[in-house]
Amino acid sequence: MKYWKRLIRLGHNCNNKRQWRSVSTWSPLATAFNTRPRTQVAQNLIRERTGLFNKPELATFEGFFALKERAISTTENLIKEATSSNPPRPMVEIFDELSDTLCKVADLAEFVRIAHPQSHFRSAAEDACISISGVVEKLNTHIELYEALARSVQQGTSGDEHLAQLFLFDFEQSGIGLKERARRQVVHLNDVILQAGQRFMAGAASPRHVPREAVPQNVRQFFQSENGDIVVGGVYAECADVGAREAAYRLYLAPDKNQDILLTTVLRSRRDMAKICGFGSYADRAINGSTMETASNVRTFLNTLSDQLHDRAAADFEVMLHMKKKETPYADHLMCWDTPYYTHKAKTLMLNVANSDFSPYFSLGGCMEGLNMLCQELYGITLQHEEITSGETWSPDVYKLAVMHETEGLLGHIYCDLYEREGKPHQDCHFTIQGGKLLPDGTYQNPVVVVMLSLSGGPWGGPALLAPASVDNLFHEMGHALHSMLGRARHQHVSGTRCHTDLAEVPSVLMECFAGSPEVLRRFARHFQTQESLPEDMLLRLVASKHLFAASEMQLQVFYSALDQNYHGPDDSFDGKTTEILKKVQKEYYELPYVENTAWQHRFSHLIGYGAKYYSYLISRGIAWSIWQTQFAADPLNRSAGERLRRGVLGAGGAVPPRPLLTNFLGSEPTPTALAGALLDDLDHHRRLLQDLLPRLDSN
Repeated sequence: MKYWKRLIRLGHNCNNKRQWRSVSTWSPLATAFNTRPRTQVAQNLIRERTGLFNKPELATFEGFFALKERAISTTENLIKEATSSNPPRPMVEIFDELSDTLCKVADLAEFVRIAHPQSHFRSAAEDACISISGVVEKLNTHIELYEALARSVQQGTSGDEHLAQLFLFDFEQSGIGLKERARRQVVHLNDVILQAGQRFMAGAASPRHVPREAVPQNVRQFFQSENGDIVVGGVYAECADVGAREAAYRLYLAPDKNQDILLTTVLRSRRDMAKICGFGSYADRAINGSTMETASNVRTFLNTLSDQLHDRAAADFEVMLHMKKKETPYADHLMCWDTPYYTHKAKTLMLNVANSDFSPYFSLGGCMEGLNMLCQELYGITLQHEEITSGETWSPDVYKLAVMHETEGLLGHIYCDLYEREGKPHQDCHFTIQGGKLLPDGTYQNPVVVVMLSLSGGPWGGPALLAPASVDNLFHEMGHALHSMLGRARHQHVSGTRCHTDLAEVPSVLMECFAGSPEVLRRFARHFQTQESLPEDMLLRLVASKHLFAASEMQLQVFYSALDQNYHGPDDSFDGKTTEILKKVQKEYYELPYVENTAWQHRFSHLIGYGAKYYSYLISRGIAWSIWQTQFAADPLNRSAGERLRRGVLGAGGAVPPRPLLTNFLGSEPTPTALAGALLDDLDHHRRLLQDLLPRLDSN
C-alpha cells in the first residue's frame, strides 16, 4: 500500500516544475503534418486527375472493372504457364506473380471498400473484392496447379522450398488433397465461416437498446435515450459512478441468442474444416508455421505465464480494491466493471492531468518529427512529405510520405489517413496496398501502405494534439508501415508484414518501447506553440504511468488468449455452451469472478479476426521485450542495433520461418518458457522502475 499512498500524494501535491530546454524550429516534415492537408479547389480544377494511388484506371470508380479483368486475364495466362509441360522459370516465381497480381487488386479494393467516402467507389471496390475472392477460391482447389507445384518441390526445381511449402500449405488448408465431396465441403465451410463471421462482427459492435425500466432510476441520466428506450453503447469503463458502470456492464454484455448462434456456427465450422483437412483442431491449423509452431506450445506458454502472474496481478487488484473502498466505503469486492475505471484513475493521478495537459507537447507534426528522428538514427532513412496529385487520394485529409534511404534511395510510400471523418472506421490500423517484390528486370517493386488513425483536429484549426495513448497508437501503426518499407524480400507473398501474426506484431510493439523511452521522448516532445520541451517531471510521470497495473492487464490478456484457444481446441463440447466454457476458463485464468447472466464473448470480435491467434499479442510483446533488452535498452538510438534489426528481422518478412529467424537474431530459442519469462521480466523491470521514480517525483 505504500505504492498507492505515494501515488495519491503525487496526484495532489505535484508542482509541475518546468525545466525548459533550448527552443528550435520545426522541420519541414513537422510543419507539413501540423497543417491539415486540405485539397485546394483551384488546383483540382486545372489538374488532370491521376487516379487513386496514382493508378490512371482509378480516376473513376469504373476503373475497378478494368483492374479486375486485367488481373483475371493475367492469372489465366500464369496458370497455363505453371501447368505447362516445361515451365520456363522456377515454379515459385510463377506462383508469386500470381499472388502479386491478385493481391494488388484485392488489397487495394479491400481498403477502398472500407475507407472511401463515396458509395460508388465503395461498391465498385466491393465488387472487385468478390470477384478476386472467387478467383482465389478456384485457385485453391485447382488440382493441376497444386500438382505442378508439388512436382517442382519433389524435383528440387521450385526455386525456394520454404515459400513453395507455404503455397502448398495454402492448398492443403483448402482440402486440395481430399476427394471431391470432402473438398466441396471445405469450400462450403469456408463460405459459412466468412458470412457468419461478418455478421457476428457487426453484431459485436452494435449498441444495446433496453426499456427504461430495465435501468436503475438513479443511473438513467448517464445513458442516452431513443424512442423511449435506453441506449447502451459500451461498458462505460471510465464512468465515476459505480452503479452506472455496473448497469452498463450487465446490459451491454447481456447474452445475445443470435450472437451465440453465429459464434457457435463459426466455431463448429472451423472445427469441422480442420478435421476434414487432417488437423486435430482449428488451433493446430492456425498456429502451424508460427513462432510457437503448435497449439500445445501455446498452451504451455499461457499456463506458464498464468502460474507466475497470480501474485503479481493479485497485488494490483488489492490496490484497486483499496481505491474503491475510499470512494465507496461499503464496497468489499472488486468487480470486472471496476478495473478499467481504477486503472484510468491511477494513471490520471500519476499524470496529474488536472494541473497540466500533455497533448500540446505531442502535436501530430512533432510526433512525425520524432518518428523521422528514429528512422534516421536507427536505419539511415528519412520520411519526406510529398505533394499529392489531384485524385490520388480518397480524402483531402491524407498525407503522403516517401521513405528514402541514405544509400538505397526510395524504399516505398506511406499514405497517412489520420483524421476522423463521417463514415470512416473508428480503428487504428495498417493496410498493405502493394507488397515489395524483386522484378524480372532486377528492379524492386516498392511497397505502398496506408496508416489509418482517427484523430480529431486541433484547436482553432491548429495541429492535431495527441493524447499519450494516441502517440503509442501512431508509433504502433508506423511500426507496421516501417516493417513493410524496410523489408526487401525477393517475393511479394512473404514481404514485410506478410508473415505469421505473432511475428508481424513484433516491430509495432517494439515501436511502443521507443515511444515509452525517456531518451527518445526528450528528443521530440515539444510544445506545439512555444517549442519548449516536455518538462522532466511530466516526462517521468508519463513513462511511469504506462506501466501501472500492468500485471492485472496481462492476466486479462492471458484469459482472453486461453478462451480463444479453448474455443478453437480439440474439445468438441462447445456447441451451445460458449458461456459455460467462458466461466470455466475465467475461473482458471483470471482473478475476478464471472458476472452472472453476461456473455462478453458475444462482443469479442477478435474471436473472428484472430481465431486461435489472439495469443500473438502476448508472444509478440515477449519477443519485442527480448529485442529491446538485448539491443536497445542501453542505447535506444544505436545505429548498429538498428541495422542488426533490419538485417536480422525486418528485412526478411516471412521469407524465413519465424522460429529460426528469431533464434538466430536473439542467440537463443524463443521457447514458450523463455517468452513467458521475458514478459515477467518486463513486468518486474517496470515495477522496479516505477518504485524508483515515485520518490523522485514526490520530491518535485
